[in-house]
Amino acid sequence: MKIFKTPSIVRKLLFKRTWGFSMNTNEVYLTFDDGPHPDITPWVLDYLKSHEIKACFFCVGENVKRYPEIFQRIINEGHQVGNHTMYHTKSHKTSFNDYQSSIAEAAEWIPSILFRPPYGRLSSYRAHKLSKEYQIILWSWLSYDFDNRVNISEILANAQKNIRGGDILVLHDNYKFTERQKELLPLLVDLILKKGCKFGVIPSNKS
Repeated sequence: MKIFKTPSIVRKLLFKRTWGFSMNTNEVYLTFDDGPHPDITPWVLDYLKSHEIKACFFCVGENVKRYPEIFQRIINEGHQVGNHTMYHTKSHKTSFNDYQSSIAEAAEWIPSILFRPPYGRLSSYRAHKLSKEYQIILWSWLSYDFDNRVNISEILANAQKNIRGGDILVLHDNYKFTERQKELLPLLVDLILKKGCKFGVIPSNKS
């Protein structure tokens, strides 16, 4: 069973993270993980520009280092950026010091107070420590764009049923899912707009 919508009990228990925003808004927040990469990120940027949509790109530091011109384009076109560690580092398989070092190294390339842990996994202790410096952004709706076992019609059906104002949506600008993303993103955006929602930028809770 795939969990598209993050259960409310999880959001309450893991409270050092931002899962979404007030349902009193009609804004949803589009985010992309793992880039930038020349096979997919420029296409995503072209699409977003054509629809006047802003998103937040949680970038892997080594990709920013390898493709600085694409990262700069993300910023130049008015999108938000966030830290996704230097090497897509897995918190649950990395010592505390090594994990912090990966975040710090990425921060040299990604100027942002927004942070998303790869795979969304982060212990309460590490979340507490990181929340002093970063706004930890997770999500309230997961697209499963990375999972070929979930067909696009199923993703769209769930989006139609469950996406509401205030939701943070997670997709990927990862070269492994290029063709799938090119099919999914336009359909998902069209569905969300028809639901009467619009796309917003993630509000900061830090001064």
